[in-house]
Amino acid sequence: MLIHTQKETLVHALSSAAKNDKIGFVPTMGALHKGHISLVNKALAENDLVVVSIFVNPTQFNNSADLQKYPRTPEDDISLLKRLKGDLIVYLPEVSGLYEDSIFAKKYNFGGLENEMEGKHRSGHFDGVGTIVNKLFRIVKPDAAYFGEKDFQQLQIVKKLVAIENLPVKIIGCAILREDNGLAMSSRNKRLSAKQIEEATIIYRTLNEVREKFSSTSIADLNTLVAERFLQNPHLELEYFEIANEKTLKTAKRKNEDLKYRAFIAVLADEVRLIDNMPLN
Repeated sequence: MLIHTQKETLVHALSSAAKNDKIGFVPTMGALHKGHISLVNKALAENDLVVVSIFVNPTQFNNSADLQKYPRTPEDDISLLKRLKGDLIVYLPEVSGLYEDSIFAKKYNFGGLENEMEGKHRSGHFDGVGTIVNKLFRIVKPDAAYFGEKDFQQLQIVKKLVAIENLPVKIIGCAILREDNGLAMSSRNKRLSAKQIEEATIIYRTLNEVREKFSSTSIADLNTLVAERFLQNPHLELEYFEIANEKTLKTAKRKNEDLKYRAFIAVLADEVRLIDNMPLN
């Protein structure tokens, strides 16, 4: 496993790869867990060479305190990656190496995808995501890039980004990995207490309940059901719950048998923000 901190040395290393080698890419913000590792293993199985980037991107945080508190565990991350088998490069850039003199995000029009759910609650977030993913894709030049479905809206945004920037990258979505109690694996889980982890199981239980009742219950009644479930737990604040068209991400008011729907949720456990989603039909 090779580690690069400079863009120039990474580009040189990748240019030395065999001409027909397939390059896989897994962009992360570090604090790696089994979910990340599953993405890397899938990339290793499907490509000749895999690059994993570890970079906490400042332009996708609309809350400076959240940026400061985001878990950073580079030594543990490298130790985890060293256990994997395959041709692996780790890219650990500094902010100045990617943003140079000015830390700002490019403004994007993602066809409305950016205005739903996370976009309503995290102003500018997807401009930051688009900016950093575009930068990384142009450095790594991967054949395929791997993203977890826990951030399903981000996954759809990245697919749109590739079309906008005309980038020859195949975007591959990977299933959510969960803890034994159903909680979606996330770097932010490291900030939760044992009690909060136990309480947060309500997220998965509620999504499952919605899925089970989706065919027989109206969307309005499902929205009411979810609100009531969280009113019963004063330690968790429901930021939003939405049932949306899986393709457009627009909030659904009624069901259409020809469309696919997904439930999306964001919950606050004190200062820790947890998101999850689940396909419904």
